[in-house]
Amino acid sequence: MDKTKYDLIVTIVNKGNCTRVLDASKRAGADGGTIVFGRGSGIHEQAKLFSFTIEPEKDIILTLIDKKKTEHVLNTIVQEVELNEPGNGIAFVMDVEDVAGINHPAGE
Repeated sequence: MDKTKYDLIVTIVNKGNCTRVLDASKRAGADGGTIVFGRGSGIHEQAKLFSFTIEPEKDIILTLIDKKKTEHVLNTIVQEVELNEPGNGIAFVMDVEDVAGINHPAGE
């Protein structure tokens, strides 16, 4: 198992904005990310069209990152994707206990 300490940055944005998140994270030192598709169900997420409820689609970007880079990558994502503006998305960090399957040393 890889003993480098990692975090998982989870970023949730409206569909189509995943490229902005990936570009920002790569510029800040991340190797890439995994995109998962989802839909919102929050109280501010539902819209109506001809009395039909529309649940907005979401892009969920999972970025496994060396803990030493987490703060810089997260701050870059927040700034470049403008996550502090209402309706632009959310990002949070989760501690990763162990990792397998990474075939390159951290930082390469």
